[in-house]
Amino acid sequence: MDESFFQCIPNVSEGRRTEVVAAFVEAIRDVPGAHLLDYSSDRDHHRSVFTLVGKALPLRKAILAMYEVAGRHLNLARHSGAHPRIGAVDVVPFVPLHNTPMQAACALALEVAQAVTERFEVPIYLYEECARIPERRSLAWLRRGGLEALEAEISTPLRRPDLGPARLHPLLGASVIGARKPLLAFNVLLDTEDVEVARAIAHRVRERGGGLSNLRALGIFLAERGRAQVSMNLVDPERTPWYLALEMVRMEARRFGTRILSTEVIGMPPLSVVAEAAAYYMQWEGFSLDRILEHHLLRIARDEALDGVAARAPGQEWPGNQDPGQKEEA
Repeated sequence: MDESFFQCIPNVSEGRRTEVVAAFVEAIRDVPGAHLLDYSSDRDHHRSVFTLVGKALPLRKAILAMYEVAGRHLNLARHSGAHPRIGAVDVVPFVPLHNTPMQAACALALEVAQAVTERFEVPIYLYEECARIPERRSLAWLRRGGLEALEAEISTPLRRPDLGPARLHPLLGASVIGARKPLLAFNVLLDTEDVEVARAIAHRVRERGGGLSNLRALGIFLAERGRAQVSMNLVDPERTPWYLALEMVRMEARRFGTRILSTEVIGMPPLSVVAEAAAYYMQWEGFSLDRILEHHLLRIARDEALDGVAARAPGQEWPGNQDPGQKEEA
């Protein structure tokens, strides 16, 4: 029995119409086995991020259902938001969980990408661990120049899609699909209206500007709040701690005569990342996850579940996995 388990974090270019976001939520929840853990929307970014977990087949069905909703409600040509994007369903990363190998996540990403381009004729770029060209590991590289540049260059050898037609879909644009390790997406709101300050801070803290390794950062103005924001992705939070990125932004903000008002986490970070940041600010000596009660409770629950699997007779179906008479789609 395949025990592979995945997280999927689709990013959709819609953050203002609550009824459309609700349509995405409903489409996901209609798929048995696709568990929607969290979703959030931002009007300034004009973007929504969904966090799903499950096995391969339910996640595949859920993502295709999201494209169906996007095709009915979204038109990328009319989209304007602070966040970079090249597609209505802009990015679809798969993250292997528990002991699932990365190659299984890549196989799922490729299967979904092929289904999307066959059913919806959306050009697909494969990124991160699934990239076929080294430069395409980077999401920023794929988005460079924005939608306008991609439209002009999509038929050139350098920017031809990995799958699908060498032209943008008139409503949905293009999509980036792949597999990656867990990352931490978080934003820092600054006590200034000057977006140039946020851009300067982003340049100083990100890896490309000589700052922290594994850190991507942008400076953005949020019209709804009247404040500038540093929007960041820590692509490997195990190597570059969350608190280190935050404190570097704080230090640079002081240089520009401003301060941090608040922070915002997008999606659901791993417990280890949150615990490490908490331990840093608590100045907790000798900290490890073994000091967290829930860490042990989860381990015990997992061990007991595995004991239950081992006790089943060969071929016996796990209760609740499948409704009577229900068949999986190919």
